[in-house]
Amino acid sequence: MILSLSIFLITLIFVIWQPKGLQIGTTAVIGAVVAYALGVVHFQDLIVVFGIVWDATLAFIGIIILSMVLDEIGFFEWAALKMARLSGGSGVKMFVYSILLGALVAALFANDGAALILTPILLAKMRILKLNAKTILAFLLAGGFISDSASIPFVFSNLTNIVTADYFHIGFGTYFAHMWLPFVVSVIASIVVLYAILHKDIPKRVDISLLKSPESVLKSKQLFYFSWFFLALLLAGYFVGEQYGVPVSVFALGGGLLFLLIAAKFKTVEPLHIIKNAPWQVVWFSLGLYVVVYGLKNAGLTDYLTQILQTLNHQGDLVAVVGTGFISAALSAVMNNMPTIMIMDIALHDIGNQAMIYANIIGCNLGPKMTPFGSLATLLWLHTLNQKGVKIGFGEYSKFGLIVTPPVLLAVLLALV
Repeated sequence: MILSLSIFLITLIFVIWQPKGLQIGTTAVIGAVVAYALGVVHFQDLIVVFGIVWDATLAFIGIIILSMVLDEIGFFEWAALKMARLSGGSGVKMFVYSILLGALVAALFANDGAALILTPILLAKMRILKLNAKTILAFLLAGGFISDSASIPFVFSNLTNIVTADYFHIGFGTYFAHMWLPFVVSVIASIVVLYAILHKDIPKRVDISLLKSPESVLKSKQLFYFSWFFLALLLAGYFVGEQYGVPVSVFALGGGLLFLLIAAKFKTVEPLHIIKNAPWQVVWFSLGLYVVVYGLKNAGLTDYLTQILQTLNHQGDLVAVVGTGFISAALSAVMNNMPTIMIMDIALHDIGNQAMIYANIIGCNLGPKMTPFGSLATLLWLHTLNQKGVKIGFGEYSKFGLIVTPPVLLAVLLALV
């Protein structure tokens, strides 16, 4: 246990620290190699881990490619400008609408997509609107929070969702049937709590005349209109695929590559540029860290968790769901939600309470917002902002996350019950 935990902690420290530009994926792969070399994990474990995460990894690649192509043609910038126009210059409406936009992007294009693509667009628009630093920070904090808290309605909305749905053989439609209400409650609760905390920094009026028209940012209106049809068709495909046992990645990766080819035909994107600039480090991070975490499972950590979860299960659904959600949230905040989801899934495997499985997903999606290193989306979000000249300190973010997350998490878990 000491050796496994040491490898994990050192890997996580280097992921957060990133000394001399050492990227997160490279660090995770090095950690996995060390774990294998020291016998913490074995070759058979690598096969098991691959069996758990392959669908999630390929689906993630597809969603990111699709998001990058849509970004290239102006889809997300159009949405951000449209949101601003709809606010009519009201600062409060713009704040609420920006959260709703973030929720939709996170739900349909995953939390990492929202962090990587929507954040720079919103930041650029807020600077054009000449908003002060505190107001910009308020909008960014709200957008960063919703990217994870709203990533629960669909299997593809978060890597944690895909891993768990695959592990427990939960179909796309079945998953959505259980999680649409928690998603709605999460968005509403997020808006209420975020506004209560940040309202002092939200201006009454915003001069939206400074912004260009939404249509002016579109590279191809024909492709833009077609993209709506394509996304609707792709979403329907996920539901149909469940009936035939088709993995999520078939539609996610297939859809992403197909749309890339279509956009190339319209001469609006350069395919090689999209492929080259996709966040491959995220893929290596996911695969490497899961191997490192499997070493903790081999050392017996999941056995301890199973005992705790079994005790909760005997206390009724309310205690079981809320308890599971907050345990996974706390672990995610401390050790990142990617390893937490695997450990908790394994620990829940033989308990047989489906509500606890969904509670685990909710905890792993919202809980990480309590710390800057709780989720990959937050790490990407902070890195993106730092590149744009916006620096949010560890203490500043943690104070915000610890205040906002618990009440929203509790509301969502109660909705699940």
